[in-house]
Amino acid sequence: MSPKAASKRVPVAKTYKIYIGGKFPRTESGRYYTVTDKSGDVMANICQGSRKDFREAVVAARAAVPGWSSTSAYLRGQILYRIGEMLEGRRAQFIAELTSQGVASAAAEAEVSATIDRLIYYAGWADKYQQVFSSVNPVSSSHFNFSVLEATGVVAILAPEQSGLLGLISNIAPAIVGGNTCVVLGSESLPLCAISFAEVLESSDVPAGVVNILTGFKEELREHFASHMDVNAIVYCDDEQNSGAEIQQASAINIKRVISRVDRRWDDAENDNPYLISDTQETKTTWHPIGR
Repeated sequence: MSPKAASKRVPVAKTYKIYIGGKFPRTESGRYYTVTDKSGDVMANICQGSRKDFREAVVAARAAVPGWSSTSAYLRGQILYRIGEMLEGRRAQFIAELTSQGVASAAAEAEVSATIDRLIYYAGWADKYQQVFSSVNPVSSSHFNFSVLEATGVVAILAPEQSGLLGLISNIAPAIVGGNTCVVLGSESLPLCAISFAEVLESSDVPAGVVNILTGFKEELREHFASHMDVNAIVYCDDEQNSGAEIQQASAINIKRVISRVDRRWDDAENDNPYLISDTQETKTTWHPIGR
């Protein structure tokens, strides 16, 4: 092939699929949108997830709750650590994806490093947060009274728009380390790392359905995330056009917990915080008789 002919070759743009129940289906709607580089050239095709995709992701997440929530804290920590290991091995890919989406090279490298460190941080908390947040309560009768944390169930996450990787992981990690499963909508404008991260999950030890990742438009899917009756909590990170009020209102239908993480700097140390784990936990109080 002559150099002139080779220069006319059009690269094959990757189609980034969604991730549901440990598989990579295309969106049932058949829709997609394109992501372009600074020159306006198409880099990738991104699935535009639908309401049905979200419903199927919730079904997968709900099915995974019993197994994942009953997994030992030690094993959950080991699995998060393994995700960090896998991400470390693919640093170059994630840095390249961030830079191709307009993130400066130094900032992209720092974001990938911070993401790996955050996974390791939450892996370390897996078998410790119960000691911090649980308690033995004084009572006047002959009983022991214990308060312990339990996973709330299925958590829907609207990932931050301007942090395609670090913000995504900063919300997934504390949710799943506490035994929850989740359905996540990745950044609309910086979506590449979301599905690449799903590929990392697929090749690590995370059971199918624990993390489900969709791509698409928040404006279309936000209300469905908030109103779905089998979602126990929702986390949102942006408040475009007062969307937080819409989320609060729709979530009231089944009294799901609403967690606002608006206006955060995801590289700040405040996100290395066990309270992000307790955000999606329920406190269970048990009584045990003692003596006669």
